[in-house]
Amino acid sequence: MKENLESHYGQLLGLESPWEVTSVELELENQKVEIRLEHAPSEPVSCPECGKHCSIHDHAPERTWRHLDTMQFETRLKARVPRCKCQDCGVKTVDVPWAGKHGRFTLMFEAFAIVVIRNASSIQAACELLKIHWSTADTIMKRAVERGMRRRGSEPIEHLGIDEKSFRSGHRYVSLLNDLKGGRVIDVAEGRDEQSAAKLFEGLTDLQRGKIRAIALDMWKAFINASKKACPGADLVHDRFHVAKHLGEAVDQVRRAEAKRLRGEGDDRLIGTRWSWLRNEENISDDKWSEFEVLRDSELKTGRAWSIKECFRWFWQPHLSRDEAEEYFFDKWYSWAIRSRLEPIKKVARMLKRHLPELLNWCEHHITNAVSEGLNSRIQTIKSAARGFRYFANYRTRILFFCGKLDLSPFSSAH
Repeated sequence: MKENLESHYGQLLGLESPWEVTSVELELENQKVEIRLEHAPSEPVSCPECGKHCSIHDHAPERTWRHLDTMQFETRLKARVPRCKCQDCGVKTVDVPWAGKHGRFTLMFEAFAIVVIRNASSIQAACELLKIHWSTADTIMKRAVERGMRRRGSEPIEHLGIDEKSFRSGHRYVSLLNDLKGGRVIDVAEGRDEQSAAKLFEGLTDLQRGKIRAIALDMWKAFINASKKACPGADLVHDRFHVAKHLGEAVDQVRRAEAKRLRGEGDDRLIGTRWSWLRNEENISDDKWSEFEVLRDSELKTGRAWSIKECFRWFWQPHLSRDEAEEYFFDKWYSWAIRSRLEPIKKVARMLKRHLPELLNWCEHHITNAVSEGLNSRIQTIKSAARGFRYFANYRTRILFFCGKLDLSPFSSAH
């Protein structure tokens, strides 16, 4: 009966000679199963460094690995792993077939844990399901991300996006490099200076960087410089949503100044209308439209600023050629904005004029950072569930684990 039980567990574990199960101990009170494994002493071993067959030198101290539960019982494997004496590499601890190097869990448990963590509502919920400590889940995720980053292929990427995301309070940010077509995060770097942005491209091969056609980004100088240095052959395309943000902020500055002046004259028309001016025309609700239309068609400066902002949306029409966008649209819009006598609007117009070549690249590539904004929303959910992150390394691990579309499985293609 005992031999049958040991043979049964050996088959379940997929063990083959020279490894075998020598004992199975059941602890009913603690709801645990302890399985002891042993390597046949007469069988040779392979050096983990060079793969040469060697004789057994001695055995390392006993180690324990967490395995998948047997029914509701926590299951652990125990073994003293042989050490070989290789003529070329010296004394080395051999690899075991059920776990990775330095791992504290079996490959099967790690694969199952990755699936649970990715699909659970939070890391804490996954820990409760797996009956593991938070630090154990953190270790599994780190190992999975390191594994996935090593496996990441060098397939061509046409369009990239660079964006920033808040990390901690006090204006601390991280920079993200995203594959726009693949909808995945390529890498994350702490900070948003040029050096941080340059680190994002280090994970790409020279061939990949040479194949990139365009990069969507805002007008942050650090991102622009890093992108030009890393991918000199790629076109830079300034993101339409960041342009809209700059124009929206300009309209709000005009509104605040005008509201203050009108209030001094006893006119409260602009009080409480902020969000109406920041919305696009089609996003204003029907019950607010008639009231807003009266304000828009009045002689208010805010109305003129809003009209200039709304007009620029026509720049992004996909049918416009580069020449048409510049000559028949931007030049006329710029003239209108500069003659508006609205300083916030004029300031943004001059900024757009300085970056006109990158704006016009939209006519060829039609890419935006909408994918990056979607990833940022997912990252914000991760951040909120974790109630923030103290260390950047943990933040990067979570982002790549959930948003990197990495091959996280502990099993190689040979398994």
